[in-house]
Amino acid sequence: MEKKQNKVQEKKSRKKRDTNSFKTLEVVFLIVITCIISLIMGWSLSNNGSMKNKSIITDDKELNEFVENYKYLLKNYYDDVDEKTLLEGATEGMIKQLNDQYSSMIPQEESNNFNIRLSGTYEGLGIEIINDQSKNIIVYNIIENSPAQEAGLKVGDIIVKINDKNFKGKETTELSNYVLNNKKSEFKVTVERENQEKNFKLIRKQITLKSVQSEIIEQDSKKIGYIYISIFSNDTYNQFKEELKKIEDSKINSLIIDVRDNTGGHLTTVSKIASLFLDQNHVIYQTQTKKQTKKYYSKGKTTKEYKIIVLQNENSASASELLSAALKEEYGATIVGTKSYGKGTVQELITTSSGTEYKFTTKKWLTPKGNWIHEKGVEPNIVVELNSEYEKNPTKENDNQYQKAIEEAKK
Repeated sequence: MEKKQNKVQEKKSRKKRDTNSFKTLEVVFLIVITCIISLIMGWSLSNNGSMKNKSIITDDKELNEFVENYKYLLKNYYDDVDEKTLLEGATEGMIKQLNDQYSSMIPQEESNNFNIRLSGTYEGLGIEIINDQSKNIIVYNIIENSPAQEAGLKVGDIIVKINDKNFKGKETTELSNYVLNNKKSEFKVTVERENQEKNFKLIRKQITLKSVQSEIIEQDSKKIGYIYISIFSNDTYNQFKEELKKIEDSKINSLIIDVRDNTGGHLTTVSKIASLFLDQNHVIYQTQTKKQTKKYYSKGKTTKEYKIIVLQNENSASASELLSAALKEEYGATIVGTKSYGKGTVQELITTSSGTEYKFTTKKWLTPKGNWIHEKGVEPNIVVELNSEYEKNPTKENDNQYQKAIEEAKK
């Protein structure tokens, strides 16, 4: 828990990383009202979520046996049976039998956060929260241009009440669900700050999560562009393209792309970003199913000429690894940091008629040269472990990975 308290302090001083990001590996709950979900596909067992009295014509003996058992249970079980619950249980059982750690049912709270981050927008208040050691609900991060920022909430505030409902000593999930299921658009939020209670009025609104941040670094008569990507959401490409144009207009000599702690996102988004640097003769990645291997080429018109450094670490996964591998193998980019996470599979998200969601692996993805990095990761050209000084005092000066990237970019 001390680590979480340190993270609150880190948020106050940390300028390098996008303050609107958080790791999918952490349990962090956004205060939201309605998620705008734009995902891969929806799926249902039937029009009304039930297979009762439906005839299935198939030569699959196993499937016929399942249907027969399903109908028999419905007819002969001594008590009432909820058909949707029964089918969801069957689906969950099938998913559990798959020999794959990334195929799983998705809990509702996790699904909300996952969908919000991938969509890139949501309607809410703009607060990320965590529990401290005393079960206080602490403001962990405030989204830029959100109702929380406009009202004056600060990182470190302890949320005491919302609409006079007491949340002192409660779990973050309870507060998150309260706001999520509340139909009101206006919320009275009471926080404790420096041992004093303060009241704020927040009105929910549409919020765009900023997933890209850039800056120009000028050293030794060189201009180095720097872009940090926190996730590959629906809106990330537009943000990245805008920031890239801005720094390229400054006549940069080289570019650093930072995907540290970026755990992935949409393949279409990362493909479009990679296409900004490579022409149509370059492969971005490949996919492999049971039947075929398919190459995906860049849709770019030209290949850039300036040097590119990619910063990655052990939490850079999936789409982040795809970008690192594509730029390393096809562009000749230099990778600085530590070996990436090693996730070389693609999942499809399914939503059942009842709203339950699960994901399952449908294919492998391979690097442009056909390498499968699953459980291996993308190897850096220059290995740099983050030093302990940064953990104590998270500043750019203490970030030795960042400093090494600048050193390479100047060469």
